[in-house]
Amino acid sequence: MVASKVKSQKRCFVDSIFESETCNSDESHYANSILEFYSNANVLITGATGFVGKALLEKLLRSCGTIGMVYLLIRVKRGLSVEHRLKELLKNPIFDKLREKNPDCFNRIVAVPGDVGQNNLGLSDCDYKYLCGRISIVFHSAATVRFNEDLRDAVLLNTLGTKRMADFCKDIKNLKSFVHVSTAYSNADRSDVEEIVYTPTLDPKSIIHCMETLPPEVIRLIAEKLMGKHPNTYTLTKNLAEFIVLEYSAILPAAIVRPSIVTASWKEPIPGWVDNIGGITGILMECARGTIKSIVCNEKLMMDLIPVDIVANTLITAAWHIAAYRTNGIRVYNCTSSQINGISWKNFGQLTQKYAVQYPSKFVSWYPGFTYRTNRLMHWICHTFLHYTPACIFDLFLYCTRHKPIKIARAAKNGEFFALNEWKFHTDGIKDLIEAVKRAEDGDNFHIDISKGFVWDSYVKTYLLGIRKYILKDDLSSLSKAKLKLRRLYWINKLIQFITLYGLLKLVW
Repeated sequence: MVASKVKSQKRCFVDSIFESETCNSDESHYANSILEFYSNANVLITGATGFVGKALLEKLLRSCGTIGMVYLLIRVKRGLSVEHRLKELLKNPIFDKLREKNPDCFNRIVAVPGDVGQNNLGLSDCDYKYLCGRISIVFHSAATVRFNEDLRDAVLLNTLGTKRMADFCKDIKNLKSFVHVSTAYSNADRSDVEEIVYTPTLDPKSIIHCMETLPPEVIRLIAEKLMGKHPNTYTLTKNLAEFIVLEYSAILPAAIVRPSIVTASWKEPIPGWVDNIGGITGILMECARGTIKSIVCNEKLMMDLIPVDIVANTLITAAWHIAAYRTNGIRVYNCTSSQINGISWKNFGQLTQKYAVQYPSKFVSWYPGFTYRTNRLMHWICHTFLHYTPACIFDLFLYCTRHKPIKIARAAKNGEFFALNEWKFHTDGIKDLIEAVKRAEDGDNFHIDISKGFVWDSYVKTYLLGIRKYILKDDLSSLSKAKLKLRRLYWINKLIQFITLYGLLKLVW
């Protein structure tokens, strides 16, 4: 199996790499072929161990067969070496097809010990010089996606980390493309978001300086003031990072891709693949298990989800697009769905309920059924009696039986802002990219147009089945028993509703 070419943090990885690699600098045929652009090109990816990063890496290896080397900037984490983290990464089910059909492609992967949170990306001098002489395409996906991240940590990783990546790209000898992965909500303080970089209310350099010099207690005191109209540190620091990329775009061939809420894969390489319960995936999972009954949300508004394989294809084609169709300004792509093929929260909720009942998991806790509410008092009452109290009782039971208590997922407080607001994301840039990909002779390999063939009904089914398989580790062999369990829960639920109604009527009379 594949092993990292990095022996330790102290040793330069270049010691074990052959000097025979080449880079293709000919751009004459790029507009006609995406694969030609990637032929023999060496790529650097940050954030490859994340959800989007895995999908991007897999797609590059599977569809760009003549690609050069793919370097992954990976940091030591929780005592795990870079070599160990690479091995764990490649065990993910998203790489199953590659393992089956083309295991040799993993030999193109090189793990590089580094960290965007450190100066010079945490690279040794020899590694830094080596990469600058080899790399031609850079995808910067590394970021902290925790909405409640400490402001200082979020700035140093998301904003300063992006500046460090841009400085690194400036030193690359033959850079063809630098693609920065942002978020559609980097301008969450605006309801109308064009594919341009807006000037932030705060100066990124001044904010970085403050975070590096001020004591933590002072930062905590001024954090709320600095946040302004941004709902969390994630959107704020991504907003600042975009402006840094804009400044560097004067000397770098740069692009910004802004995905909205990234969800399970639509088609590639496995329908429904998802590997974490962050954000809406965790909420969806608990709705299907019946543990969430009330969600703060305006059901009339349009939601905005985008499958992870669409995001990966957009990143790959965006890197090609800025090299094949050069422009004086920076290209920004709103990788979103609401203006192209949208769905309301209400309809999405109805589809969730439909398939939660059709394909229950053996881990179902109660009969599925939830209500969207904008009234916070009613939500608090429902949350107290339907979420918090049962969770405490269940945890107490587990504790008494010497089992580890389980924290039942609930509608995240941080997600309420996005469920109570709606944005109009302009998509002129994405549409230009779609047309350019259609003109390329190999464009069919990189599907980015969700206006064609994408149906929300079938996708929600795929999404829930993916959660069932990849998150809950529950295959369809348990479906018949799960349906029996669900039927029992249905009648128990009806009995409790009847008793509750009877009690209320008795109280009134």
